[in-house]
Amino acid sequence: MKGRHIKNSIPISPTLDDLNATDKVNRKTGLSLSAKRLVWVCLLAVGIGAVVSLIARILILFINLVTNLSFFGSVGLHFQDPADNHLGIWVVIIPAIGGLIVGLMALYGSKAIRGHGIPEAMEQILVNQSRIRPKTTLLKPISSAFAIGTGGPFGAEGPIIATGGAFGSTLGQFLRVTPRERKALLAAGATAGMSAIFGTPVAAIFLAVELLLFEFSARTILPVALACITGAAGHYFLFEAGPVFPMPFLSTPTNSALLIYSLIGVVIGIISLGLTKAVYYVEDLFEKLPIHWMWWPALGGLAVGLIGYFAPYTLGVGYQNITNVLSGNMPLALILSLALLKFVSWCIALGSGTSGGTLAPLLTIGGACGAAAGFAFAFAFPGNDISLSMAALVGMAAMFAGASRAYLTSILFALEATSQSNALVPLLAACTGSYLISLFFMKNTIMTEKIARRGVSTPEVYEPDLLRQITVRRVMKQLLIVPNAVQKTIGEIREFCQLSSVKQEFLVFTDPDDSFAGVLPAAEIFRPDADLETPVSSIVKRDIYTIPESNHLDKAAELLAKSTNPFLIVTSDTQRQDMKGIITYKEILGCYLRHTRDNRESRRGMLPGRQRLRILVKGRLPRTSDY
Repeated sequence: MKGRHIKNSIPISPTLDDLNATDKVNRKTGLSLSAKRLVWVCLLAVGIGAVVSLIARILILFINLVTNLSFFGSVGLHFQDPADNHLGIWVVIIPAIGGLIVGLMALYGSKAIRGHGIPEAMEQILVNQSRIRPKTTLLKPISSAFAIGTGGPFGAEGPIIATGGAFGSTLGQFLRVTPRERKALLAAGATAGMSAIFGTPVAAIFLAVELLLFEFSARTILPVALACITGAAGHYFLFEAGPVFPMPFLSTPTNSALLIYSLIGVVIGIISLGLTKAVYYVEDLFEKLPIHWMWWPALGGLAVGLIGYFAPYTLGVGYQNITNVLSGNMPLALILSLALLKFVSWCIALGSGTSGGTLAPLLTIGGACGAAAGFAFAFAFPGNDISLSMAALVGMAAMFAGASRAYLTSILFALEATSQSNALVPLLAACTGSYLISLFFMKNTIMTEKIARRGVSTPEVYEPDLLRQITVRRVMKQLLIVPNAVQKTIGEIREFCQLSSVKQEFLVFTDPDDSFAGVLPAAEIFRPDADLETPVSSIVKRDIYTIPESNHLDKAAELLAKSTNPFLIVTSDTQRQDMKGIITYKEILGCYLRHTRDNRESRRGMLPGRQRLRILVKGRLPRTSDY
């Protein structure tokens, strides 16, 4: 049906003018409001990256200070390995004291400082419009410094990621940015912290995509990328210029060795399942304790100290353990004890709810397991040129890929942190195997299990917004215009509709002078209990929003949410008094339904063979009843 020209048509919706304000600015100034906002957010991200880099350096120095005070009784900011302490049996109580401090800070400061930070940031992004309480910015690094400095088996990257995210979110709250911009600032602060600690900006960008942003668009990636570049510059300026985990040069592997590294990835994937389940099993055990949760970190600290008494190398951050494993020179007995005891110490400490990161422990345990698997495969299949350093590297990356399902982040991090470009193919093979094992056999990851228990689900796929791809013109319904009918009764209009050959769901009424009088769903005319003598003028809808036919469904959905009526009038783009059709919630939801149905690969693959054959031959999708 062609558009019908109506005199004195309903006015253009002011809310739609607001939605299109960016286009108007673009015509007047040559730079749209959205582009200006993006530049502003990018500048903020650079500033956040610089501040978070400085915070990262301060955190490392604070950890060193607490370590020196706790294990060596000295005041200093230089690094000393807690494993070199001479406290004897007294070393058992040091981590417990750190856990008690964390418990008190969580009780009287903020409970949000507990845990390793990334799940908490994910939850705030998904359910709270990326709002994190400002005091977390201060309390998280301080509590983590006490936890790690007193021997907690964590890395500094988790706390700085949480701190950077909290700083970005806080700044976004003070500046009154949009929720989407605040999400970008939160992710920028978090990943700038990772980049500042490890000097891995590309991996940090993909960490944001896979674990925080859940999208890949220029509006969010650009601020994150600039923050990560700034963080990397901060790493080179404040820490060191070389790779954070130096290791021997790795040659290109043979095909047989590549197969072995792929199998190592599968083995590590299986181990990552047990590791993730063990962490939350221990957490559940702490939940059953008949004491207040404030004391749990102290109990976890006692376990850390006890293990540290027998195996001092499990205490503290332990980045040097990763470097030693990657060297390929550690004896097998030490590798096995490191993998087992570091896991037990970290699992109990993290399950107790203290403050610390997961990345460094996962890398340590994964690297040790990979090296041990390399020993085993080299013994079982001699002559395959298996490099223990390569086995440790792929094990390290595969553990993170399996436990977190941050697939690209794991590969890129291993490459950037070691500068071993020849490891790309083995890393791809191992991380793919580990990721698939995790995907098939574990519903949630170590990053998502906690928030999943609270009823928060994370996106499984990153797709462009469906509503931004479909125009109103494609889904609108046609109108039936009833001329000079506003003074007629429902009975008269019912007779008119029954005689008309055009059957539509909505009727447009006009006055005698052919001006717009209102809209009414046809169902109102044919209601069984309708009074046939009621004038149509008393029930028509007049205050109706309009939308041009070339607009997309996202704007239609926003207008419908603001409108008091469940439909919009669709008009011509050039002449807004020409009505083309009407759109309701039903059309928008129908697009989602068809999109969901068309993407049911898993169910379609489960159809009986006869139905699959019919689909292939006839070239049609199965009906809903086929499922």
